[in-house]
Amino acid sequence: MVGSGVVTLVIAGIASLFMAWAIGAGSSGSTPFAPAVGANAISVMRAGFFVGLLGFLGAVMQGANVSEAVGTELIGGVQLTAIAATTGLLVAAILVAIGVFTGYPIATAFTVTGAIVGVGLAMGGDPAWAKYRQISALWILTPFVGSSIAYSTAKLLRSERTAERVVIPLLGGVVGLIIANIEFVVLGPPDVSQSIAEAAANALALPPVAGVEVGYVLVSLGVGGLVAGVLGWDVHRNLEAGQRHFLLALGSLVAFSAGGSQVGLAIGPLVPLLDPFEIPLVPVLVGGGLGLLAGSWTGAPRMIKAIAQDYSALGPRRSIAALIPSFAIAQVAVLYGIPVSFNEIIVSAIVGSGYAAEGSGVSREKMVYTVLAWLASLALAIGVGYGVFTLIEMVG
Repeated sequence: MVGSGVVTLVIAGIASLFMAWAIGAGSSGSTPFAPAVGANAISVMRAGFFVGLLGFLGAVMQGANVSEAVGTELIGGVQLTAIAATTGLLVAAILVAIGVFTGYPIATAFTVTGAIVGVGLAMGGDPAWAKYRQISALWILTPFVGSSIAYSTAKLLRSERTAERVVIPLLGGVVGLIIANIEFVVLGPPDVSQSIAEAAANALALPPVAGVEVGYVLVSLGVGGLVAGVLGWDVHRNLEAGQRHFLLALGSLVAFSAGGSQVGLAIGPLVPLLDPFEIPLVPVLVGGGLGLLAGSWTGAPRMIKAIAQDYSALGPRRSIAALIPSFAIAQVAVLYGIPVSFNEIIVSAIVGSGYAAEGSGVSREKMVYTVLAWLASLALAIGVGYGVFTLIEMVG
């Protein structure tokens, strides 16, 4: 029995690596730097190289929340078996791979979530309605919130009433506040994540004032002010170079966030299988991160080009406007352990920033096909996952 369990775990692990490669080649590998490529701030091949490294770091440092949610919270009443996990992963990976090779950005989160829900229902599990409401709320709000923030930011950057040398550092300060409050496993005690602000505030041990944690607020403002100050110096020295540096920094942050979110889609189904073998999660996160890296290096350039050039003719301002909400939404998803599609995040932000320039370069036909592909991938993954696992059970 032990030998059989090891074999099924190995098979599930291989399926997980395949899924990680498909994700790295698709959403997490292509979307973070697509706006920067569209703005000619970085080449396609160089973007694929850096996004792989940053995605790997994000997977190891931030991947636990989404991994546990995908593995244990999408279905109730049953625990995924090795066969169920393998089936769900293979169904999702094949659908995502089809999207990669056809050039259409299939929403990975839709596909993986649908496949795991499908096999879970086929096992006799109960729908996890509370988690579904949480997930669907983020999925539905993402296009509206992301595109609205991107539109407003792009308008602000393009306005003749505002100076970019002032606006860009202010936007950098907002990004710095978010960075100060990102939670990392390495900053907290065992099995607990902490943000830079929390860790520094604990070290300062300042007493609260009127119920407000003074240390936490001071550190958050300090990080935001530091980022704003450095960026302000950069843009005053050379505006175009400062724009490019900010854009590349945002792409790096989004790539890091993509690794922290998307690795959970690949290794999450393995989480229920680890306890009997007393395997810790961190080595599995490392393996998933390596799979993302391999996908980014081998398959991402095609999708980077598709997203950067097919959706909107981007300049530096619209690219910055697209990446800021993308980074913020991605970190919200990581914090609450919600599987989210980076294609959905980035594409909606790109469209919002594109409409700020009177819809310049936005392909409506391409967007309609993309949305239909997202919805179809969710429904198809649920149906195929349910059907394939039911067939396996009947044959077995």
